Amino acid sequence: MIDWQRIWNDEDSIRRFSPTRALLYLTSLLYRLIVDLRNRLYDRQILKSVRLSCPVISVGNITVGGTGKTPCVIGLTQMLQQNGFRCAVISRGYGGRNPQAVNIVSDGNSILLGSENAGDEPLLIARSLPGIPVITGAKRKFTGQTAIDRFGSNVLVCDDAFQHRQIIRDIDIVLLDARKPLGNGHLLPRGELREPKGSLRRADCVILTRAEDRETLHPDIAGIVNKAGIPVFRAAHQFKELIVRGENHVPDQNILQGKKVCAFCGIAQPASFKKLLIEAGSEIMSFIDFPDHYAYDERDLEDLKKHFLKCKADYWITTEKDAMRLEAYPQFLKTLCILRMEMEIKPSDPSFESFILKRLNDLTGQ
Repeated sequence: MIDWQRIWNDEDSIRRFSPTRALLYLTSLLYRLIVDLRNRLYDRQILKSVRLSCPVISVGNITVGGTGKTPCVIGLTQMLQQNGFRCAVISRGYGGRNPQAVNIVSDGNSILLGSENAGDEPLLIARSLPGIPVITGAKRKFTGQTAIDRFGSNVLVCDDAFQHRQIIRDIDIVLLDARKPLGNGHLLPRGELREPKGSLRRADCVILTRAEDRETLHPDIAGIVNKAGIPVFRAAHQFKELIVRGENHVPDQNILQGKKVCAFCGIAQPASFKKLLIEAGSEIMSFIDFPDHYAYDERDLEDLKKHFLKCKADYWITTEKDAMRLEAYPQFLKTLCILRMEMEIKPSDPSFESFILKRLNDLTGQ
């Protein structure tokens, strides 16, 4: 598996010329032409978008992975549920087999698919949202219509759908990582951008994730959102609870204060996980990061176990997303502590909740 994050973040190799880097750059130019052409065809309605019979809220980004879409989807859906909406989450199901055109990960009462078929993120969303159907499939118009017809959903939350223009989105939420909002500034495969920065004009609001209270917007982004009048909200990832060896759920991060920990993860931004462990006061004896969505096997787990035993740590810790991919190894999973994180959207005027509810009320005439 190619670890693209390491390639994109290797500043020294970016500065050096190589045939491989030249090829990536040329491929990025071709990719941009294709993306620009596709967006123009949709903008001019030559390629048609389908409107579903209820409001659709998209949570997406313009870079590859690691902006916090999953915790945002969970928090947004919980907020809508608390305000009386009958929600469903629809997702492409990246990393899962998606054996059918429409795959019911959860019907709101039971989890029906594991991570191998559903993908780790849809499974995590389903486990975090009791009472909410979660459906995967390549074409959102089919999964969305299933949510409406079978579950009576009156709001659809569409995970990772900013580039999926086959259905009309009524609210487009775009997440940007405050530390590197445009990645390394290049489009795929030379960099992390899925679209040129100008695509932000399609957004209805922007959430700046991993942001400090007075985080300054990147000048290029500020120019776009200010001119288009797009509101910007700020959010931070924070400790929610630690599940200790499959038993105790401890909501106090002080449980890690002064403890020796060994940690591993296979997520797009391992530094954010490491930062939470440090902020909790733990002493990190070992930290091993795998590529995003990494599929662990028996050999990996044996190697991790041997390594951790040598470290003589108090806790072995991984992320909740990694735990979804480890459910096939229940004995190993029982030895781990699982750190659950959540996204907190910082107070603003208007608040993010008020903004979303007003837009929905305008759409539904309530």
